[in-house]
Amino acid sequence: MIELQVPIAEEAIRALKVGDAVTISGLVFTGRDRVHKFLHDGGELPKTLETQGGIVYHCGPVVVKDEDGKWIVKAAGPTTSIREEPYQAQIIRDLGLRGVIGKGGMGEKTLAACQENGCAYLHAVGGAAQVLAECVRSVKDVHFLEEFGSPEAIWELEVQGFPAVVTMDANGNSLHRDILKASQEALARHI
Repeated sequence: MIELQVPIAEEAIRALKVGDAVTISGLVFTGRDRVHKFLHDGGELPKTLETQGGIVYHCGPVVVKDEDGKWIVKAAGPTTSIREEPYQAQIIRDLGLRGVIGKGGMGEKTLAACQENGCAYLHAVGGAAQVLAECVRSVKDVHFLEEFGSPEAIWELEVQGFPAVVTMDANGNSLHRDILKASQEALARHI
């Protein structure tokens, strides 16, 4: 396992290769469809949200307040990333991101942005929302909760030992592209 500490240096990301298993510790922030479109259309993040060297997590966590009024993450599984393909390249560039966590992979536009900007796509296990929530140590803040609603808000999550696999690296390699190509070739042989 390769340990990544947020903020992440570009050199650390460029050293990763497709198939590398990583753990992530530090502050990550969630972003789904509404946030990506908002940013793509010129919306601005709160000044307190530090993104340089950071990671956006495609996740709509289940978060509740305990009896003391403290936010507690009950489930934090990845959501399907391909929906963000129209926006992700710009957001990687504009925010200085080093990582995108999600599931299912992304397309060529995002892969090119990863290569150009020193970013990696990190695949988290789908269906393990409660297990992944155990990696969340605290909720630092939440933004746009009233405007976007809980699943689409930006949650700042302090994580420790969050597991993922590099499936798109900063060197132009994509496990998703390779599997699609191999599958299409196998299908063509049987048709």
